[in-house]
Amino acid sequence: MPAKKNTDMPLEKMLERLDEIAVKLDSDLPLDEALALYEEGVGLIKESNRLISEAEAKIKVLAPATEDAKDE
Repeated sequence: MPAKKNTDMPLEKMLERLDEIAVKLDSDLPLDEALALYEEGVGLIKESNRLISEAEAKIKVLAPATEDAKDE
């Protein structure tokens, strides 16, 4: 099973897919299929971490603006 491209997938779908992969990896699979799923999972984790980091950066930029609005 080839690894899927994750760049267009929303974070929620990535997390769902990671859950599916974890369930499959808990079963008896041929080695090549298990490795392909593992590789896909690692890619999903990297991409989801990137999306979360981007969201955190945006929040840090916006947070001072909300603090300023509270002070007014």
